[in-house]
Amino acid sequence: MTVVLVAFGTMLMYSSPLIYAALGGVISERSGVINIGLEGMMTIGACTAVIFGYYTENPTIGFLMGGAAGASLALLHAAASISLRANQVVSGIAINIVGVGLALFMARLFFDGAINTPPVPNKMPKILGGLFGNASESAKLAFNQDVAVILAFAAVVIMYVVLNHTKWGLRVRAVGEHPAAAETVGVNVYLVRYICVLLSGMLAGFGGATMTLSVVSSFSPAIISGHGFIALAAVIFGRWTPHGAMGACLLFGFSQVIVVMLGGGVLTMIDSKVLSMIPYILTLVMLIIMRGKSAAPKADGVPFERGSHG
Repeated sequence: MTVVLVAFGTMLMYSSPLIYAALGGVISERSGVINIGLEGMMTIGACTAVIFGYYTENPTIGFLMGGAAGASLALLHAAASISLRANQVVSGIAINIVGVGLALFMARLFFDGAINTPPVPNKMPKILGGLFGNASESAKLAFNQDVAVILAFAAVVIMYVVLNHTKWGLRVRAVGEHPAAAETVGVNVYLVRYICVLLSGMLAGFGGATMTLSVVSSFSPAIISGHGFIALAAVIFGRWTPHGAMGACLLFGFSQVIVVMLGGGVLTMIDSKVLSMIPYILTLVMLIIMRGKSAAPKADGVPFERGSHG
């Protein structure tokens, strides 16, 4: 039972950064804008969170600034993809390059040339600590998660309700499926897409911040290491829905649990580099399985020009 509880808690912890980024991918693509740049947005969010968390000794400020950094990078992607109608995939790739490079520059600038930063003084607080005062240590690890982890799952519920049960959510879905038709009934397609892409970047930034303030306590060049692309796979595997993406992220989080357990002495004969490949192999397998079984929003990746009839 103890092993199960520990594995469950570890899965929640490792899934939360992916959930934030995957939700960012969902909201962006449901509005018709592909966001390949989640990796770069997560990376800049991770670095910014450590910088502010380290110097202010307040992880909450670091978390919020990580989201702001991701949104700032997303603004560049929105301008290129929406206003300039550039190729969204190319723009996203550029964002990844800029995000990683800028994060490394900031780390060197604020930490005397070091790209592996010192640990932040404080990690994110655990708001449910009082509920588990007499619980076992394994139960505390499983359920006494910190604020960032809990908010990730709350964000899934919020996005589901907004997309499916609000007028604004209807506009987002309309813009992602038939932007020209949405424009004819008075929906500002550009505005909706800008908001969604900015939210996408903010959520990806939160994901990066969660990685450096909750999962670990510092920033390094390999801290994100493909998590943004795994989040994109979760969006596809989850059929562009918040709850589906969350389920995929939990699956990928469980694969990380397997890596931790196998690397912790269960099968010591397996090289750690081989074990670290498990989440990425799972990503490829899931994409192969879902090939042809998921349909993206009809206008996803298609630039919109005001007054067009496409």
